[in-house]
Amino acid sequence: MTNNRSHRKASSLTRLRHLATLAVLAATVSWNSGGMARCQEQQATTAASHHDDGPWWKHAVIYEIYPRSFQDSNGDGIGDLNGIAHRLDYLKSLGVDAIWIAPMYPSPQVDFGYDISDYQSVDPKYGTVADMDHLIAEGKQRNIRVILDMVLNHTSDKHQWFIESASSRTNPKHDWYVWNDGVPANGPNVTAYQKRFEHEGRVPPNNWESGFGGSAWEWVPAVHQFYYHKFYKQQPDLNWSNPAVEKACFDAMRFWLDRGVAGFRLDAIPTLFEDPQLRDEPEVGGINAQGDPNLKDIYTSNLPQVHDVIRRMRAMIETYPGERVLIGETYLPNTASLNDWYGGAKHDELQLPMDMLVGFHGDHDKLDAPRFRKLINEAETQINGSQPLFVFDNHDNVRSWERYGDGVHNQEIARILATILFTSRATALMWEGEELGMVTSTPTRREDVKDPIGITGWPKEKGRDGERTPMQWDSSKDAGFSDAAKTWLPVASDYKTVNVKTEEADPNSLLNWHKKLIAMRMTDPTLRDGEQVMIDESNPSVLSYVREGVDGHPAVVVAMNFTAQPQTVSLDAKQANVTGTAVITLLTDAPSLQGTTSLQNITLPPYASWVGSIK
Repeated sequence: MTNNRSHRKASSLTRLRHLATLAVLAATVSWNSGGMARCQEQQATTAASHHDDGPWWKHAVIYEIYPRSFQDSNGDGIGDLNGIAHRLDYLKSLGVDAIWIAPMYPSPQVDFGYDISDYQSVDPKYGTVADMDHLIAEGKQRNIRVILDMVLNHTSDKHQWFIESASSRTNPKHDWYVWNDGVPANGPNVTAYQKRFEHEGRVPPNNWESGFGGSAWEWVPAVHQFYYHKFYKQQPDLNWSNPAVEKACFDAMRFWLDRGVAGFRLDAIPTLFEDPQLRDEPEVGGINAQGDPNLKDIYTSNLPQVHDVIRRMRAMIETYPGERVLIGETYLPNTASLNDWYGGAKHDELQLPMDMLVGFHGDHDKLDAPRFRKLINEAETQINGSQPLFVFDNHDNVRSWERYGDGVHNQEIARILATILFTSRATALMWEGEELGMVTSTPTRREDVKDPIGITGWPKEKGRDGERTPMQWDSSKDAGFSDAAKTWLPVASDYKTVNVKTEEADPNSLLNWHKKLIAMRMTDPTLRDGEQVMIDESNPSVLSYVREGVDGHPAVVVAMNFTAQPQTVSLDAKQANVTGTAVITLLTDAPSLQGTTSLQNITLPPYASWVGSIK
């Protein structure tokens, strides 16, 4: 622990004097009538020119946008790139540094863009390449960078590469995908499961399953072979053992880097390689929502070969100016595995693999202070000084305040999760509508489901439509998302009260809570660069930590009550090299804590969050 913290301290000493300048600027922050900290444009410009505390992504707030659902600009009921450009001022006011746009490439939309048919264009539903150029330029004017989703594990089966690959075994692109002859259906070790997928006397070579139901092997009569697909059958996996595939994919990335994108979020990146021996995945018992045996995917995910690709990819993007970034969708079993995706001590792979361990806890999400403490502390101490990236929400999961909520205090729990996201040392990743407390609106009828996984898995698996409903801008028809007669998904029923316009006017709204946290993070040198140290570590109910002061600036203490009962704590910050006990409240959602002046005997109301500055 000491070595990792010392490593970061040593690397930041040269920046501390610049941070002092930022603190002076922060003292001139003005507050609007809603109590919101807002730096004047001139101050922000001056700050940018007088300090350098690491690459831009180190302190960034990154905001994920699902282009279908953010803003419709042409009245067809589907969001688009010009709609995103129209809402950039809102994102600027929120404090967003970069937007990650889910796939907007040409696609048959089987998986709503994650089945790409052309890496170097824009789907007409979303606009044109010129519209993307315009969005990048408009973002640059507001210091908002654009990050694109890059899907490298698979393409659409309508991609020209696959059309050629599937046309003939002798086609030059046949080996661009993962093909196999299968095994004889009457073979000695063939299982009943394999026989369900028999074609021409052949069955798949093993028990590998698609993540969306059924075998991961699909038969193509034209070549008398099966191709492998980790996901939908319309998403054939690329063969990353073929250098031509790597070259073509890197070229596609260069196309967008040359146009000014700030980097990529790499979809399903641990699944690039499969076991060349095609060994069966171990069964772990039971069946999934699709009716298939539950498997442990040790032979189709997180194989060591992927790290060689990532190192070459990192070297490629570093030939571009402007600190381009690679973000990974990395659902991993533990922090040690996460460290591998940074490149360990060499720091030569992803700059920001997603830490899903804190924010996504499978089927057992629980607001558990010891578990949060353990995982956040591991991110601080076990990744060789790399920059953590915490994620609580995305387009594939039920909203976090519903997963971690109790149905009564969900709003307060949403504030706890936001407090962790923006006061920890991690880079912060948000999902559209997170700042409003948008709810998951899961369809109640199978005929209303748009997500194919919900159609095939109903009723055990109802799909991901519920978290992808249109953004709620105001109380007008369809929440100001579109003026079409019908939107691609219905707007959530609470949009008349849960929307940007209503919450902007309410100083106590969840939106303004996010704005206050982000503004504080943006302007406080301690929250930007201070080491994070857990305190009161035996407390089962309250999560508390200190961000150590930077260059003479006060340390910041954060405490959150994870229970429905009041909790009284006396906090000792000596572990964080802080001797003071007097405090000033910086931010809290509990009126009774506004006047807190001491670290002793602080009574936190149920699910309260409190942030203070230690004198």
